[in-house]
Amino acid sequence: MGTEIREFIEYMKGEKNASHNTLVSYERDLNQMADYLACRGITGVSKVTKTSLNSYVLYLEKNGKAATTISRVMASMRAFFHYELRQGNLRRDPTELLKTPRVERKAPEILSVEEVDRLLAQPQEATPKELRDKAMLELLYATGLRVSELISLHLEDVNLPIGFVTCRDGERERTVPFGRTARQALTRYLDESRGTLLKGNDRPELFVNCSGRPMSRQGFWKIIKYYGEKAGITADITPHTLRHSFAAHLISGGADVQAVQTMLGHVDPSTTQIYASYARKEQDSLRSAYQGAHPRK
Repeated sequence: MGTEIREFIEYMKGEKNASHNTLVSYERDLNQMADYLACRGITGVSKVTKTSLNSYVLYLEKNGKAATTISRVMASMRAFFHYELRQGNLRRDPTELLKTPRVERKAPEILSVEEVDRLLAQPQEATPKELRDKAMLELLYATGLRVSELISLHLEDVNLPIGFVTCRDGERERTVPFGRTARQALTRYLDESRGTLLKGNDRPELFVNCSGRPMSRQGFWKIIKYYGEKAGITADITPHTLRHSFAAHLISGGADVQAVQTMLGHVDPSTTQIYASYARKEQDSLRSAYQGAHPRK
């Protein structure tokens, strides 16, 4: 089944312009499915049945896979077998009657504006490392980038005079604005810190670690955890927390949901609507406080 999977991945890349992360997810999910089926004597696409796929889903459940993971795997399988059906390699789609497990969407962890202010104030900007940390945190909150997008930025992706950053996900790219505070932090990092951290290396990446090499996801995760503890933030803070907070604070401030969706790079608008719910709750809370305390309510 490996050949069919590779052809499907090429189709998704060339014809559907799928993002790099989507392609990696599809390939991983489908290869794991194929390995499971091969161990049970099913090696050809035409031999796959609803029963064999149901068996695989039950296997994932018994091995403790989360409902979100199983839901993603089933989406990968559906896309693959739909493709095979259109190619004429199947007479019937074996995923047609598969039931996707119910996934309860958890509310994202969102910091208050005051908590974000405390977090961003932690790097003292007294050393090259602190200047870099300050620039990374400010840019992350200013743009809502994913951590993978942040650490993949190159120098050429940042337009300081205008205040825009361009990030790429496979064949897709988007441009996101950032404000004066992030610009100031980036300028200080580039003028006073990056050259020292590079240690003579010539790197295209915007952010580098203390050894002059590209910053890793794990490295930045440790940075944000460290400053979160210093700021006394009790929430389980991750790089994605700042992305959530960026979106929620923009919408609370009156930003258009569609504009925030574009900045976040969300394909599905329902994903962005989560933050609109947060904004409504915050507005209801403020309204209650006003009505309970204002003398001319």
